[in-house]
Amino acid sequence: MSTLAHTMMTAARSADSGLTGPGELDRYPYAEASAADRVGVPAWESADPELGRVGRRAAGSRGRGLHGQLVQQLGQMIVSGDLGADRPLVPEEIGQRFEVSRTVVRESLRVLEAKGLVSARPNVGTRVRPVSDWNLLDPDIIEWRAFGPQRDDQRRELSELRWTMEPLAARLAAGHGREEVQQRLADMVEIMGHAMAQGDALTFSRADAEFHSLLIQVAGNRMLEHLSGIVSAALQVSGGPVTGCDRPNEAALTHHARIVDALAAGDGAAAEAAMRQLLTVHPEVERVVPAPREH
Repeated sequence: MSTLAHTMMTAARSADSGLTGPGELDRYPYAEASAADRVGVPAWESADPELGRVGRRAAGSRGRGLHGQLVQQLGQMIVSGDLGADRPLVPEEIGQRFEVSRTVVRESLRVLEAKGLVSARPNVGTRVRPVSDWNLLDPDIIEWRAFGPQRDDQRRELSELRWTMEPLAARLAAGHGREEVQQRLADMVEIMGHAMAQGDALTFSRADAEFHSLLIQVAGNRMLEHLSGIVSAALQVSGGPVTGCDRPNEAALTHHARIVDALAAGDGAAAEAAMRQLLTVHPEVERVVPAPREH
């Protein structure tokens, strides 16, 4: 096993034991509330009581501290429908509910406004915006939708988007192969192989995420590179769309290795084909994403 593989697997096991690693994505699955439960009930009373004081959670969203945690909590509640446009979001109420300062509330609402989830206007207050205004490509919103009532739609949409992006990225990457990049991709395949042999799904998923993110970044298309966070978010969503990357298996590992070989040979068509096969390892995907038409 290479030094890189050993280091990555050790780090993953440490994270699994509760130690937070750099860049770790924290998720808080929450119970769904039925529509009947929400009707006529004030937003804060309908929220999960376990959300209580923000500080009770060990970690927040991508921003650490109370600010990041409050963004996570409010974002989940908005996406789940527990907070709707029927009443304004009053900073004082939020501060009391989550036991945080007005400064923390104000900063959190600004983050949510930047994501398109809320809007603040004079004489109107801060209100939840319609889904059509949300930045649905934001990694946080992808995650929140994937663990809320919209989970099935989110995972299907991610599968379809990946089907559109990644085969093209694989084809383009074949023309931009650099030796250090090729080695890094090969290292990720090696790590995935060792992880699968040891039943280490966490390390497998992390190496898988880096593989796909790196592949998009070296495709030589800045617009595709800008979207690489979408793929990372998709791969972080557990129990999600039925693709070859969802869980360790021999077929997925084989297709990853074929992509690396095709890139090393500069064969864009083979890299694209291998990526399409990787994304349809499970037959259910064929019902989600239609096969490409022959011209």
